[in-house]
Amino acid sequence: MDVRTLSTFSVAARTLSFTNAAVTLGCAQSSVTAQMKSLEEDLGSPLFNRVGNRLELTEPGQRFLIYAERILALTREAKASVHDQAESGTIRFTAPETICTYLLPPLLKTFKVKYPHVRVQFMPGFVRDFKRNVLEGAADLAFVLEEPFPSKVLAVEKLRDEQILIVASPGHRLASAGSVSAQDIMGEEVLLKALGCSYRNQFERQLIAAGAHPGSFLEFQGVETIKRCVEVGLGIAPLPRIAVEAELRSGQLVALPWEGQEIHISTYAVWNPERLVGFAEKAFLRHVREGIA
Repeated sequence: MDVRTLSTFSVAARTLSFTNAAVTLGCAQSSVTAQMKSLEEDLGSPLFNRVGNRLELTEPGQRFLIYAERILALTREAKASVHDQAESGTIRFTAPETICTYLLPPLLKTFKVKYPHVRVQFMPGFVRDFKRNVLEGAADLAFVLEEPFPSKVLAVEKLRDEQILIVASPGHRLASAGSVSAQDIMGEEVLLKALGCSYRNQFERQLIAAGAHPGSFLEFQGVETIKRCVEVGLGIAPLPRIAVEAELRSGQLVALPWEGQEIHISTYAVWNPERLVGFAEKAFLRHVREGIA
């Protein structure tokens, strides 16, 4: 059980895929498989259940992940303490697809130019686990898209408000309407992000309150997939403005004049205030604050 093996286990546990773990780590899948087999033999307990092509953590695997993350975090801190660069360290963050795709790329580029000795590490995972990962130390910082939420154990800072638009293709029957209500989309196909999406939940609550029943809901994991389906006329969708600005400018999509309640979500930064915050974490959060508004 060495640091390299623990790091491989951490990534495999977060992605639940030896193939994706190998891509993230830049090694062969056979190497990931061999390391996990050796680790399980060393511990005398299976860490993963293999169900067809899927992986899931066993109960011992879930408990061991907490300790593995602590050991890895301590290892990083130990290395940083003897590094010959004052402005150094590692920042581990996690964020949903929308933020990763449309907000962070230019900020990451300028941050790397400004702080070349800080290592930036994206921690893949499921949105529902972001806050838990921060609380348990698996990630230093998380960005989330949500309605306002209180927390007694996490530091939560609003970075910016996000406008949600109801979008359609230019050829859609509602594209030229003067206003669009919940009743107007009776019978329409509605494309939605997977369960757990804050703005999806608000949109659905409005439809339920109005007694409006769409033809059906089509559920997707990715915003890009939803946009492409809306463009070809498959249905309408609620999406963040930042995700559709390019398509609105080019005319590939149109924003419907929704007369329902505005859907309020914001981008928040979340971190554990009880963890020791080093230079990397402070510098990254400060850089994001200055550039994301």
